[in-house]
Amino acid sequence: MHTPHSPRPADPLDLLELDSLLTPDERAVRDAVRTFCDRRVEPHIAEWFEQGEIEDIRGLTKELGELGLLGMHLEGYGCAGMSAVDYGLACLELEATDSGLRSLVSVQGSLAMFAIHAFGSEEQKEEWLPRLAAGTAIGCFGLTEPDSGSDPGSMRTTARRDGDDWLLDGRKMWITNGSVADVAVVWARTEDGVRGFVVPTDTPGFSAPAIKHKMSLRASVTSELVLDSIRLPGSAVLPEVRGLRGPLSCLNEARYGIAWGAMGAARSSFRAALAYSGDRVQFGRPISSFQLTQAKLTDLALELAKGTLLAFHLGRTKDDRGLRPEQVSYGKLNNTRAALEICRTARTVLGANGISLEYPVIRHANNLESILTYEGTVEMHTLMIGQALTGQAAFR
Repeated sequence: MHTPHSPRPADPLDLLELDSLLTPDERAVRDAVRTFCDRRVEPHIAEWFEQGEIEDIRGLTKELGELGLLGMHLEGYGCAGMSAVDYGLACLELEATDSGLRSLVSVQGSLAMFAIHAFGSEEQKEEWLPRLAAGTAIGCFGLTEPDSGSDPGSMRTTARRDGDDWLLDGRKMWITNGSVADVAVVWARTEDGVRGFVVPTDTPGFSAPAIKHKMSLRASVTSELVLDSIRLPGSAVLPEVRGLRGPLSCLNEARYGIAWGAMGAARSSFRAALAYSGDRVQFGRPISSFQLTQAKLTDLALELAKGTLLAFHLGRTKDDRGLRPEQVSYGKLNNTRAALEICRTARTVLGANGISLEYPVIRHANNLESILTYEGTVEMHTLMIGQALTGQAAFR
């Protein structure tokens, strides 16, 4: 006969007890990343956002490497070889501090390192992956162009043979880590289709001017890449992939992490709103006692829990048998959209204080405007799911 357990006291921050879905090892990963973020980044992040720069980004990247977060889901070459769920939990905690911090880790591990790990030669892997995993080198990923975003097949960057060498010409835009990177994975059109190239950033003709005047992802380095007839040896090309399958498979790795990360930004904003509503007194009582505020908080809690459950399901599925592109689109589309709405509603709970950097809400909301768009816009992920549902490619 089954004897029911006594229910545990309710945790307002986890009414569904989602924490019980994690193994002890997964909780240890989550707690280690949260402790690092609380100690190393939280005290400074609002100031970095306001100033538009990360203080000592190389030192911070090295610390992230020492913690094992860079390329943590890859095997060998100094990478931690952890699970998709472990990586997702790390992304959630990083983005609960700031989307820029998660972007640094995501671009390093899921774009630059993943491309080299999946498609590079043994020489490329041995040269770059241990340094990138340790954080002693920084990587970036050059795909988006000034006139080529959702349609990477229309890229204008070209690579042509010149004897045994390659000559690359073109421009890339909105490149995270670009101005501080030691190596760039650059995608270009060739006579044989789109190819990837491992480009040391000290190559003559390569420059990466920083993009200024951003109102989003301000605690993140965003750059343009300028490739002015840069000469690379034949060994610079990624040998194991041709065509758009290469960059798109890298993007799917990063999009998976975004599904988790967006819920971190949402969680931070929800917690701020819940705490504020209990402290803020109007008409003689806390605003948390008013029906309209409770309705807002309930909606925030529901959407946060649903998005976190979706991320968790995708992580378990990815570890078990891998994810199809439309499944990744589910996570990226739903969770970025839900997270942005959570932040906007949380801002209304805080009233005018919601626009102050004394609280994290407006910073997360501004960041999520970028997260909503990059690595697949709402429109593109909608149509990717639509194609999976109907068999019709509406965007071609």
